[in-house]
Amino acid sequence: VQLQASGGGLVQAGGSLKLSCAASGRTRLVGATMAWFRQAPGKEREFVAASPWIGARTYADSIKGRFAISRDNVKDTVSLQMNSLKAEDTAVYYCARGNRAVVATTVHEYNYWGQGTLVTVSS
Repeated sequence: VQLQASGGGLVQAGGSLKLSCAASGRTRLVGATMAWFRQAPGKEREFVAASPWIGARTYADSIKGRFAISRDNVKDTVSLQMNSLKAEDTAVYYCARGNRAVVATTVHEYNYWGQGTLVTVSS
């Protein structure tokens, strides 16, 4: 059961990046909520976006209108398109698979986590 995140890197403010997360092993996306969280240095891990199996996609207010989450349930992948990046978006980004079909925004509702990918936005 593994989630592998990729796509992080260094980008200038105003630029774009696309993160990807692939599930392997016995992990499948069918029936589960998938999400992205991030953790900046010295801060707690925070919710970014979720794509539930049932219901609408949900975004944190801080990234609404700039980021978009998508998923491919056949390929077992979830992506995060990040546009108009700001310095405050700098963090390690984690993909996660939840244990519920409906939207969830807290870390405790997710039982599988990727290893994280670092996004650095220079101002």
